[in-house]
Order: sequence, then C-alpha cells, then structure tokens
Amino acid sequence: MIELIASDMDGTLLNEKMVISKTNAEAIAEAERRGIRFMVSTGRGYTEAHPLLAEVGISCPMITLNGAQVYDEFGQIIDNIGIDKATAHAILKTLKEHNIYAEMVTSKGIYSESKVKRIESVASLLVNLNPDTTYKMGVVLAAARLELMNINYVDDYQELVNDESIEVLKLIAFSDDGQRTLQPIKEQLESLGTLAITSSFINNIEINHKNAQKGIALKRTAKKLGIPLENVMAIGDNFNDVSMLDVAGVSFAMENAEEDVKKHAKHLTSNNNENGVAEAIMRSINENL
Repeated sequence: MIELIASDMDGTLLNEKMVISKTNAEAIAEAERRGIRFMVSTGRGYTEAHPLLAEVGISCPMITLNGAQVYDEFGQIIDNIGIDKATAHAILKTLKEHNIYAEMVTSKGIYSESKVKRIESVASLLVNLNPDTTYKMGVVLAAARLELMNINYVDDYQELVNDESIEVLKLIAFSDDGQRTLQPIKEQLESLGTLAITSSFINNIEINHKNAQKGIALKRTAKKLGIPLENVMAIGDNFNDVSMLDVAGVSFAMENAEEDVKKHAKHLTSNNNENGVAEAIMRSINENL
C-alpha cells in the first residue's frame, strides 16, 4: 500500500504552460485525505517551486535542486548538500571555456549573469514543451513567469563562489544545441569524480554534488518517516528522476518521458498535458499498487 508519493515538477506535475492543473491538484488532495503523504521532488530551487504549488493550494515537503536541499511542509530546511568551492571554480572555468550560459543556485538564492539569456532559456524550454508555441510567444510567457521566480542577477559568478557566507548548491548549463554540445562538457566534469550530472530537458545539464540526487534524498526521507521503500511511489519524466524511480517500490514514467527513462519505471501514465500525475495517483489508490 502506498504511503508516500514523490512527484517531479517540470514535464510531470506541470503542464505545457508550466502550471499545475486543477485535476492534478485535486488528485493530490484526495491522496492526502486518504492518509497518503505527498511531496515534490524537483530540480528547481525552493523559490522557483513553492509559488507554483501555492497557486493551487498545495503545501508539502520538497526535495529541491535534485536532492541538494530537502524542506518540510513549513518551508524549513532539513537537509543540505552543496558543492565545495574548488569544484565550483573548476565547473565555472569549464563552462566559460565552452562559452556556455549557466545559472547558479546557492544558499542565498538563484543567480543569473544575464536576464536576456535567462528569458531565452525559459522560452526555448516552453517551445520544446509545446511545439505550437512560437518562440516570440515563448519569450512573452517566460518574461511573465519570471515574476514568480525570485531570480537574482550578478555580473560575475566568481564573486559568489568567493563569498564564504554563500554555499553553491547546483549549477544548470544550457545550450540550444542540446546534448550534442552538452554531453562532452558533462563527461569532462564527471572526470572530477565528485559530481552527479543529469538533465531535466534536452537543452540542459544539471550539476550537483554526487550525494545530491533525488533517489538518495527520497530514500532518506522515507527512512525518517518510517516508510518502507516498497510503499513509496515516484513519478517522473527525465534523467534527473531516474535515481528516485529506481529506489521507489512503485514507479511511474510519464508518456512524454525520455524513452531510456521509461525503462526505469514499472508503470506508464499519460503525459503532463493530460494530467498524468492524477492518473498515476488514482491508479495507485484504486488498484492498491
């Protein structure tokens, strides 16, 4: 019997408009009414994820930044795993050598070196999620969504890394060329031996400490709650979800998931624009998975 559900956000709980549908929100509420705990497990930072949940009245624990931070339902940090300063400098050096735009998530918020590139990266994401959306419309939607996402802007990330009061938790690198450009960078950074590098979309790589992974964080959370892993359900769509799909006793991949990701799930559900999360939740309840 399922006691804990962990759901990814982008491409999973969020639809093409990057919002949570009423149907998904109602299914989550029904699960909680039946005593099943719900939590989000996302690559987003808390300040990016929380407003989207609050919009539909969801208050729940969160695994954020792919497992670098875990929050309780009251927004208090209960787990924190960062990247050491020397490694952060090495990552920035590599990205600069390849002329790659990146964003940095720290203990004091999310940072970008360019508002224009930030909007462009979100616009490209929206277009990839919904081919019917023109790039121009994607830019408009991206600019509007940024108002909800507390992004800070700096001239040079080195200043943040050099600040002893700031901890680097994650870096996200973007390329419109996708994995063709990003894969060699991923391999170069993996040679450092201390990083976990995944992706949440075809146009990015997400760089964390090797112990900051969704599966590790979900396993720790379940243990703290006294819930056996066979009673944990995970839902996801991309490579940063694989570690939690592997550890959960019941796992669902979205119809829109990457094909290699689907191989790690025990079940499939509808895509993120057809309330696949709600479908998976109700199946787990009705079929007593």
